[in-house]
Amino acid sequence: MAVTDIATRTWEHNWRLDPIVRSLLDTDFYKLLMLQMIRHLHGETQATFRLINRTTSVRLAAVIDEADLRAQLDHVRTLRFSKKELIWLAGNSFYGRSQMFSADFLAWLADFRLPPYELHVVDGQFELTFAGPWTYTTMWEIPALAIVNELRARAALRDKGRFALDVLYARAKAKLWDKVERLRDLPDLVLSDFGTRRRHGFLWQRWCVEALKEGLGERMVGTSNVLLAMDNDLEAIGTNAHELPMVLAALAPDDAGIAAAPYRVLQEWQAHYAGNLLVVLPDAFGTEAFLRNAPAWVAEWTGFRPDSAPPIEAGERIIRWWQDHGQDPRTKLLIFSDGMDVDSIERVYRHFHGRVRMSFGWGTNLTNDFRGCDPDGLPGLEPISLVAKVVSADGHPAVKLSDNPAKATGDPAEIARYLKIFGNAGREAATVSV
Repeated sequence: MAVTDIATRTWEHNWRLDPIVRSLLDTDFYKLLMLQMIRHLHGETQATFRLINRTTSVRLAAVIDEADLRAQLDHVRTLRFSKKELIWLAGNSFYGRSQMFSADFLAWLADFRLPPYELHVVDGQFELTFAGPWTYTTMWEIPALAIVNELRARAALRDKGRFALDVLYARAKAKLWDKVERLRDLPDLVLSDFGTRRRHGFLWQRWCVEALKEGLGERMVGTSNVLLAMDNDLEAIGTNAHELPMVLAALAPDDAGIAAAPYRVLQEWQAHYAGNLLVVLPDAFGTEAFLRNAPAWVAEWTGFRPDSAPPIEAGERIIRWWQDHGQDPRTKLLIFSDGMDVDSIERVYRHFHGRVRMSFGWGTNLTNDFRGCDPDGLPGLEPISLVAKVVSADGHPAVKLSDNPAKATGDPAEIARYLKIFGNAGREAATVSV
């Protein structure tokens, strides 16, 4: 495969529109897996998603031209899944299972298009909202985040000369390769690219994935980006996300229903995927509360993905829970993906090696680490913490508590209500950088 001259392409962005999102398959794999179940079980549910910039010091509307943002969003609404993409989804094996997606679902995808959006500027920030059927609005999350992040990167690079761009990307490539060389010292490493949502740009993510594939060989097992998995003959990696328990809790008729929502989600998932893809995401309303009230059958699942607590502390807590439920942690899987970089990957790997199976999802610090690479030393390339979260379902407010209160989302009154239901145990505030 020919290697793209990213500096030249970046320079050309100054002169013509280069679509940021080139395909509806340019999304995270868990979106398609969740979408299939949502359509099957919750096809009538309405859900609203909203862009949330947790790095409030960065006024996105002062950096990104609103017209450019609208042009990129409008472009994505023109995209459709191609015949090639649908054939690949139908014929490929995922996690060792063929026909992961039903013929009915794929036929429905053939006519899929993203719904309208609402965009306003308030106090220097974009208010970007997607309202409508959950089966459609859920698919806005990844392209919206990718668009805003890449437009911010383009704005930071807009006035740079051709040679400055060459130097910048050369430094970024060398920086990543230094990380790859360090990771080679971890012989049992299992690592995937999770960097789509906050990437510097599509071309850069593609370069990173191809570099990891060559540099780490079999230790680089896949990517969450479905398009890049297809193009690079890699495994598409992913299971489910916080929106599932958030929506089911929002739809619950009472507090008892809210408390049961995290486990109802797992029951639906297990039934829909016939006992496959059994990885628990426990922190939507706090990992401590989840483990305290989890039914015994949850211990039979393959593993956990601790997502917002310090990774070593979270891993130790889950291992103790497995042991309390008669499980051998050495047969179980922990997936670490929250803000991981080479230092934390090395630290967590060495701490748990031999005690539990591990996999690492490397996200923002893989596909958007340009710290110290700009020859002019100007700001604007540092990654920010940008998310798109479900904020309501059928008109009822949605909440995420998280293990880190700084990542909580929802109306403050509703957050207080959820804290009364789930408690505050194990939640500890920490700075959110990505």
